[in-house]
Amino acid sequence: MGEFELIRHYFAAAACARAGGDVVLGIGDDCALLAVPPGEQLAISTDSLTAGVHFPDPCDPYSLGQRALAVSTSDLAGMGATPIGFTLALTLPFVDSNWLAEFARGLDAMAAGCDMRLIGGDTTRGPLSMTLTVFGRVPVGEALLRSGAQPGDLLCVGGALGDAAGALPIVLGEREADTVEAAALLRRYWSPQPQLALGQALRGKATAALDISDGLLADCTHIATASSVSLLIEQARVPLSDSLVRFAGTEQALQCALGGGDDYLLAFTLPADALPTMQSEGWPVHVIGHVEVGEGVRLVDADGRSVGIGHPGYNHFTN
Repeated sequence: MGEFELIRHYFAAAACARAGGDVVLGIGDDCALLAVPPGEQLAISTDSLTAGVHFPDPCDPYSLGQRALAVSTSDLAGMGATPIGFTLALTLPFVDSNWLAEFARGLDAMAAGCDMRLIGGDTTRGPLSMTLTVFGRVPVGEALLRSGAQPGDLLCVGGALGDAAGALPIVLGEREADTVEAAALLRRYWSPQPQLALGQALRGKATAALDISDGLLADCTHIATASSVSLLIEQARVPLSDSLVRFAGTEQALQCALGGGDDYLLAFTLPADALPTMQSEGWPVHVIGHVEVGEGVRLVDADGRSVGIGHPGYNHFTN
């Protein structure tokens, strides 16, 4: 099967490749055409995923298709953007029809859940990897940035942290587990759900935001640096799922939440007077600390004493 037949058969025919909404023209020409409403800006982000680094090889292709698009789309959530579409550049060592069919099916399922359309890309031969570029739109001046946190703001996250990191030993085959808890953690690893609606609800309320990909401590450092402030995290207020605590134990669960990464939930700073409205509307807002004058990230225990930060998060060139 040649490159163009592969694209037509597995990707151009998928439901997510149909034009519509903000996509005027999708796959089939040299470029896609996007129509951005007046008063809005394009939000664009690119992620590369490499076998053996971002996912184990071999792995289930359906799950990989879901995960690949979800982790990329999460960047749009972190900016408060409404999704439009994505491109996929896929490098394959060889053509495996069954693998491609399942990968495309997983990709299409996540695209449907995120209201994303496949608008183009490329296929090449080589070591298994994929690069996805996602496109969204956001009203002018309303994008969530990392640089607006102010002393006195609350530091919040969008849900329980650490589940995906807790699943990693199972994903890598270092631990066997056939329990309800393990299944819950594996769902968070293979099928994270970008918090798109929460990101849009935070427009005009949050002073800074991002999605948590490299670990809470590492990603909060990005907000602290961009905003020229210090973020104080109260260790006891970091939300953990019951599944993670039962599976890994409280101490290890906390380490997963602080430095494990792969959560793809939002971390954001919020003025205190905005919290009641967000909570009354039912948004998953968990206060874990606050913003102070200073620099960097500080972790404290229940008595307010500083806790040493061991593993701050993932970095491709130091881990």
